[in-house]
Amino acid sequence: MPQITAVTVEDVRFPTSLTADGSDAMNKDGDYSATYVVLHTDGADTVGAPLGGYGLTFTIGRGNDIVAAAALHQARRLVGQDIDAMAADMGAVYRLLTSDSQLRWLGPEKGVVHLSLAAVLNASWDLVARRAGKPLWQLLVDMSPEQLVDIADLRYLSDALTRAEALEILHAKRDTKAARVAELAATGYPAYTTSAGWLGYDDDKLRRLCQEAVDTGYGYVKLKVGADLDDDIRRCSIAREVIGPDRKLMIDANQVWDVGQAVEWVRALARFEPLWIEEPTSPDDILGHAAIRRAVAPVGVATGEHCHNRVMFKQLFQADAIDFCQLDTGRLASVNEIVAVLLLAAKYDVPVCPHAGGVGLCEMVQHVSILDYVAVSGDLTNRVTEFVDHLHEHFTDPCVVRDTGSGSGYVLPTAPGYSTRMHPGSVEQYRFPDGDYWASGAGAQTAPALVSGH
Repeated sequence: MPQITAVTVEDVRFPTSLTADGSDAMNKDGDYSATYVVLHTDGADTVGAPLGGYGLTFTIGRGNDIVAAAALHQARRLVGQDIDAMAADMGAVYRLLTSDSQLRWLGPEKGVVHLSLAAVLNASWDLVARRAGKPLWQLLVDMSPEQLVDIADLRYLSDALTRAEALEILHAKRDTKAARVAELAATGYPAYTTSAGWLGYDDDKLRRLCQEAVDTGYGYVKLKVGADLDDDIRRCSIAREVIGPDRKLMIDANQVWDVGQAVEWVRALARFEPLWIEEPTSPDDILGHAAIRRAVAPVGVATGEHCHNRVMFKQLFQADAIDFCQLDTGRLASVNEIVAVLLLAAKYDVPVCPHAGGVGLCEMVQHVSILDYVAVSGDLTNRVTEFVDHLHEHFTDPCVVRDTGSGSGYVLPTAPGYSTRMHPGSVEQYRFPDGDYWASGAGAQTAPALVSGH
């Protein structure tokens, strides 16, 4: 039977800071980066090609090497694992990778070791989906309610969600899954664009990109805010003028405000009727989010891209702190933890609108959103998934968003896996610091020297 024979972990960085792509009030000069994990095997996929698993987590430059080092520690535990045995019990794979108490101490379940765990588990899920010859969303949708609950990490959640309640949620949607798959095949999964609204773009570029969003069918556009209120008022005015009164406008502060400042700032922007304010304060401040939500309604509150784990999401739901759940496929511990959060969100009736502002995240979140609608929530009300039109050309199976006539949406992936395999040439070019791009001196970014103390 095929086994994992070796692992490779690469630090891949793209120079997005040069064009201000990804710029916001907190992160002004990020270089979109991936800790990229490859699980090598001695097996073949369903068409006879060499079988591998490809996964990643997302960072924005310096420090990506630290995440890569942690991922290598974790991924080595998978060498020698039988792939068919993994596929039969991915809950056990999750428990294997989370059972290293010494490495876990560095988190636990947060920070570098959780980001790196996401990359390794994402590669594992990609591997078993490729072995099955199915896109990951299909592999998961085809599971029984019991199988889905078995892979979900429900530890520390029983005061909010029991196993019996999780099964009840999934059984309620089981018999109608095929109809929802057919619906998404026709319409796509609703998408919104952030590509128009990066904070570093000038007004002319903002106006042009908002018009392009309208012309390509987007019903939702998101802007970055939070650096200067007068600038935000001007930029929101431009966006609202271009997209008109009927399309939805969202705003994102990327954590820069205190609670009182967030309330004041959002009230000043409320005239533009934003659907939500995203990350209005510290991502760890659950009660702060709840206070902001009460004060700025009917503007909704959204957060989740920096929510460390399912326990934080549990508390956000319990505290009535958010209107939109923005889980991140590179922040949570892959499918095992994501399924738990989807089930929590379904119980508390909070729409899941995943974060996808980063390299490879759009490729992954399309699978999560499809799973949520088909097997968990069964509802598209107020559900829309982020899309940024950057760096997809580096993936062998890039996501596709197009106007289906009812608005722009993600097209159902058909290729086996998690859509996370990068072109080898892209890895060679942008591997840091010795890839062709960085070694040529074209990149201004340099790795700081590590100096030992005396």
